[in-house]
Amino acid sequence: MRHGFIFTGTEPGLAVELAQLAEASGWDAFFVWEGIWATDPWSTLAAAATVTERIRLGTMLTPVPRRRPWELAGQTMTVDRLSNGRVILSAGLGVPAEVEQRFWIFEDDPGRKVRAELMDEGLELLQHLWRAEPFEYAGRHYRAQRTEQMLPPAIVQEPRIPTWVVGLWPRPRSMRRVARYDGWIPNYAPPGASPTGPDEQQRLYTPAIAAEAIAWIRAERDRLGLGARPFDVVQEGTTGGVDPEADAAVVRPWADAGVTWWLEADWQVPAERVAEYARDRLRAGPPRP
Repeated sequence: MRHGFIFTGTEPGLAVELAQLAEASGWDAFFVWEGIWATDPWSTLAAAATVTERIRLGTMLTPVPRRRPWELAGQTMTVDRLSNGRVILSAGLGVPAEVEQRFWIFEDDPGRKVRAELMDEGLELLQHLWRAEPFEYAGRHYRAQRTEQMLPPAIVQEPRIPTWVVGLWPRPRSMRRVARYDGWIPNYAPPGASPTGPDEQQRLYTPAIAAEAIAWIRAERDRLGLGARPFDVVQEGTTGGVDPEADAAVVRPWADAGVTWWLEADWQVPAERVAEYARDRLRAGPPRP
């Protein structure tokens, strides 16, 4: 299991400082959140890329349907090249208006169906855009005319920037999208229920459910001929950083279930305490199962 830290604050200079501290303290990845009217995460990660050498860098997470794929491709490519191939893209549909109205202060929510279509086409386009080669594309929402002029550099990583996708278990359509890419960011809704919020998911979603979903993903990837490629499973949570045995007890069941990344995050820390909390938690090091 590898370990990442999600910075829940907003100050970009602090984020760059913390990325360095995370690397020095043995963490494997550092993530910042992507908002609508907020600090630009990719500018922040670009700065972090220039002062780190090993740690992976990414967002948690990017609402791909809200983004122009060609602009997202340029941002992620830039950070991938600055970091010499250390970027992770975490992709989600975006928050529904009925769950979080702030997410839609500049436009209307087109609905889950349209957002899912935009997500699929956006991820498909990224595969072409990251290669920096001439191509054509014609989808329902996006199109690309072939051009051979002023092509940008390609990304460093092959065959693509690792792309972790939010998937709602046990919804087959959502999970089939996940299986085509490089990692699963879990969302969980019991059969017949609506998607859960973070607090409710933490209560309902268990390592046993994770193991069931991971087995399904592995079978689906085998069916697609992708079983030999690396695939990550993410679990976000909070540990104290004071008692290693207690922290290990929190993380171990998830590792046993097949989770490959533990992402440390505490979204309840008040804004005025984020810097102190983050420095202390990073210095304590990741929770080892």
